[in-house]
Amino acid sequence: MTASPAPDTWTLAGRTFHSRLLVGTGKYASVEETRRAIDLSGAQIVTVAVRRVDLTGKSGPTVLDALDPKRHTLLPNTAACFTAEDAIRTARLAREAGMGDLVKLEVIGDPKTLFPDNEALLQAAKVLVAEGFIVMPYCSDDPIICRKLQDVGCAAVMPLGAPIGSGLGIRNPFNLKIILEQAAVPVLVDAGVGTASDAALALELGCTAVLMNTAIAGAKDPLAMALAMKLGVEAGRLAYLAGRIERRLYANASSPMTGMIS
Repeated sequence: MTASPAPDTWTLAGRTFHSRLLVGTGKYASVEETRRAIDLSGAQIVTVAVRRVDLTGKSGPTVLDALDPKRHTLLPNTAACFTAEDAIRTARLAREAGMGDLVKLEVIGDPKTLFPDNEALLQAAKVLVAEGFIVMPYCSDDPIICRKLQDVGCAAVMPLGAPIGSGLGIRNPFNLKIILEQAAVPVLVDAGVGTASDAALALELGCTAVLMNTAIAGAKDPLAMALAMKLGVEAGRLAYLAGRIERRLYANASSPMTGMIS
């Protein structure tokens, strides 16, 4: 490790970020807990479900009050959309409400597993990219759909690690490796993370970043978990840059065998 390492940043559609942890705003006990968890996580990009947030503020503080426009980039998402048409409409609504062109695109194909509908997702992505949106699609960990989403102009791809909210961690690291090999855009693990070691693994594999919500908000101590996730992401990224040792079937002595005292 050099004495003065260069800043480790990543770029999304021309914007530079140093935090590789993206967080959601759902399921917290209060707006204040949301704010504190976001601060402890160090996240710069924060996602908000457009269809589930009160944009008027008439009922009191909203999750938007937990965000600092100077420090946080808002990432509206199309959660709870089950058709391409609904997702497109929701993204347009977010932009009209002043949330900008960046959008996390979700088109759910099954209400029980919350797996994405990749066909409808690709359809919606084509429309939104053509309309000038910066699209970050939540998709299955399928190298083919990731390549197609990249090819239609998505700014990143966000394959799941496991079903949303399951906490199962990364189930198929081999698919992620293939996705990473062919990617020309950032690859972010989205969904399924359960604890800090899952986040670290995503970064150790070479993923650009990881997005999570339930793993933090649903923890027994969300604030402690937010900090744990921050540290896990940082450790995973540093380990990736350091380069792990080769896996071996047999032992490899730490000390040389030559020059031993007989």
